[in-house]
Amino acid sequence: MGILTTSKLSRHKTPKVNFRLISHILGVLLMVEAGLFLVCIGVSLCYRESDYLHFIYTILINVTVGGGMLLWGKGAKTHVNRRDGYCIVAICWLLFTVFGMLPFYLSGYIPSITDAFFETMSGFTTTGATILNNIEALPHGLLFWRSLSQWIGGLGIVLFTIAFLPVFNDSGQQLFLSESTGVTHDKLHPKISVMARTLWTVYIVLTVVETVLLMFGGMNLFDAVCHAFSTTATGGYSTKQASVAYWNSPFIEYVISIFMILSGVNFALYYAVVKGHTKEILKDGELLWFLRSVGIITLIITIALFFYNHYDLETAFRKALFQVATVHTSCGFATDDYNLWPPFTWMLLMFAMISGGCTGSTSGGIKNLRLLIVWQNIKNQFRQMLHPREVLPVRINQKNITPATSASVYTFFVTYLGCVVIGWTLLMAFGVGLTESMSTVISAIGNVGPGLGAFGPAYSWAALPDAAKWVLSILMFIGRLEIFGILLIFYRGFWIDN
Repeated sequence: MGILTTSKLSRHKTPKVNFRLISHILGVLLMVEAGLFLVCIGVSLCYRESDYLHFIYTILINVTVGGGMLLWGKGAKTHVNRRDGYCIVAICWLLFTVFGMLPFYLSGYIPSITDAFFETMSGFTTTGATILNNIEALPHGLLFWRSLSQWIGGLGIVLFTIAFLPVFNDSGQQLFLSESTGVTHDKLHPKISVMARTLWTVYIVLTVVETVLLMFGGMNLFDAVCHAFSTTATGGYSTKQASVAYWNSPFIEYVISIFMILSGVNFALYYAVVKGHTKEILKDGELLWFLRSVGIITLIITIALFFYNHYDLETAFRKALFQVATVHTSCGFATDDYNLWPPFTWMLLMFAMISGGCTGSTSGGIKNLRLLIVWQNIKNQFRQMLHPREVLPVRINQKNITPATSASVYTFFVTYLGCVVIGWTLLMAFGVGLTESMSTVISAIGNVGPGLGAFGPAYSWAALPDAAKWVLSILMFIGRLEIFGILLIFYRGFWIDN
């Protein structure tokens, strides 16, 4: 009896994660990151700056560790299951951050490990919060790396590799699903590599077009590329301490505002337009909800700035549109200090931070599709009270939303709120003020960037205690991978066969 019980337990606790396969794929991804550092070396050499040395040191470390992981994982089976996929994605983002912070740390421009990790995590997760108080002091190579990290993180590190390196074969689908967690996954093409290249093609086109327009507006090539990277990734890192306000250009502000909104749209809709299905984008429920939200909040804040802050009408509209676009898409650029706006506008901006952009975009936040599903359920609840026997399915874009999907949305909301409350409490315990702790937590988990009060758009987050920076880094991380993809690996059943 005891032997049988032991046998059953041993079968019950069989590990289901292929560590050698995970090691092999992570080794490949570290080689990809080493290739990205080569681009930064090129930028440093173009400007004849010495920071290229620190990128060389980082490449050597990347190649050494990545090579060791490749050797250990050599010969592993190539099939990636769900557990493997979630492990690879979670560890990959952490490794990219750890190795990505080395140029900042080794160069001495960010001498604190905490600050270097925070800055890099903020970059890859496209949060855009910074601890730098003199951004212009950084050499061009490091400035370029800040923006490039956001651009790669915008659509996803793994998706970038799938698009340009055919190394994952049939495993790409599972890796894509593990990284692009959300309500739905729009499959544009049966082959995941083709779909990845399609998304990245749209991404690159938006980046190039914006770069040209920004140069036309007065930016030099370097600043235009870096800001286009940050805009299409909805990241928010700027090459100037004053952010976009540095140029004091209405043209540049309008261009960036438009491209922030464009980057907050589901990229699958752009593919539909390319294929001639223009009607799909005009009927998409989530897109209409998103655009209405941006429009209504912009209108209200425009009126408030006109009457309360005495801006002229055009300036009021431009400042309102830019800040609404930057928080609604979780971008994080700044052209005005909204701490000086009427306090009720802060609540509107906070709602925009929480909402985020559309599913399938580079934006953070809860995503508007989830809000739309909740709204449809609320309306159905009222109708059900009047017509108890009526069957009321939740329909979005002419498709029924299953009860399981609705349940997952509500579970996400509760978990999201729980993370906010825990983070808020921890930051207050570390001595951060009530308003500042609330806004930075919401900003971090929504990958937005600026907060309120002492950590608003006019300030960096350098004054935060180190413990608070680690908490916020974790929130950025789980927010970028939409919470469940990270929390799942802490579930005991994830590691054993139940």
